[in-house]
Amino acid sequence: MIRLPPVGLGTAPLGGLFQPVGDDTALATIELAWERGIRFFDTAPLYGRGLSEQRLGRFLAEQPRDAFMLATKVGRLLRADAPVDEREAIWKDASPLNPVWDFSYDGVLRSVEESLERLGLDRLDIVHIHDPDDHYEEAIAGAYPALDRLRSEGVIGAVGAGMNQVEMLARFAREADFDCFLVAGRYTVLDRDAMPELLPLCVERDIAVICGGVFNSGILAGGTTFNYALATPELLERAAELEAVCASHEVPLAAAALQFPLRHPAVASILLGPRSPAQLTDSLDLLELPIPAALWDEL
Repeated sequence: MIRLPPVGLGTAPLGGLFQPVGDDTALATIELAWERGIRFFDTAPLYGRGLSEQRLGRFLAEQPRDAFMLATKVGRLLRADAPVDEREAIWKDASPLNPVWDFSYDGVLRSVEESLERLGLDRLDIVHIHDPDDHYEEAIAGAYPALDRLRSEGVIGAVGAGMNQVEMLARFAREADFDCFLVAGRYTVLDRDAMPELLPLCVERDIAVICGGVFNSGILAGGTTFNYALATPELLERAAELEAVCASHEVPLAAAALQFPLRHPAVASILLGPRSPAQLTDSLDLLELPIPAALWDEL
């Protein structure tokens, strides 16, 4: 199994997810992550349509290459002449490039080459097939063989897949040789969809699980959104119940949300997703907060 640091920096917010983040704030957040010992960084071409990779690369290109691990993704090429997809309006102050779905063999090779150029690096530690929900056949027949080739050539260290669902990840696990999965929002203190099938399968196949979206896009950190949309009354009620349980043990719900995934043997790492140094500091402090065993039992 690939060995990963237990905590990584997810950089979708630093690409302007939902609200703009300035260059200075983004760099200060990355610098603080480094100062606090984070050596695992996750990005993607989609994040800010190249902006996240560029910002992260400006910092990491100045660090010793063997001192950190970096993951990026494939599945969308960035093109100036591509039509605008209104669903991508969630990226604020993004580049003028537009994403084009492409899980083909050649498209993935181009994507990796372009990511290396934006990052200013010569190799990648992990490359995930990104959100292939409607593209399984192309992903398994095109993207996976391309990444497998790059892995054998040493251009990338590990092949992964990153998704917001568990069913297709389980299918990937059974049909190909994956090193890791980025499971976004499906193994949290609120949403445990990954627990019955995917996590045991990953233990069996030595596939390292990286958990992203541990706050379920906000509902577990005092917000009202779940899966990037307004949470239903039922989910809000469930989150309130979890918060009450945590409060009875004098533990913030956000602390339990951060620490919960790492308790499973399949989970090798979690990703934090701050958009400022202050948010990063808060999350790192909550990760270090002692949580009594009785709270875990009650949850």
